[in-house]
Amino acid sequence: MNKLILAVAVLALASLSNPVTARSLGAALELESARANARAGGPVSERDADLLERHGCLSGTASAFCRKLERREWRQTQIRRKKRR
Repeated sequence: MNKLILAVAVLALASLSNPVTARSLGAALELESARANARAGGPVSERDADLLERHGCLSGTASAFCRKLERREWRQTQIRRKKRR
């Protein structure tokens, strides 16, 4: 609960000082929320899924969605390596 209060206070102070900073902090918190949802079992919305596809899950996240992303990234890497040869 203390972390939540601290995060809200930081966002409030940042929004007063610079609107661009507030938006970037809000986006960072949204991404971390999506990653927390993934650790809890998977993305709960399309927005979470979009954020995870763009920025990735944390390593070691055991949800099926994150494993699928890892396999897809691994395959794309293998295809790129074959094209280089």
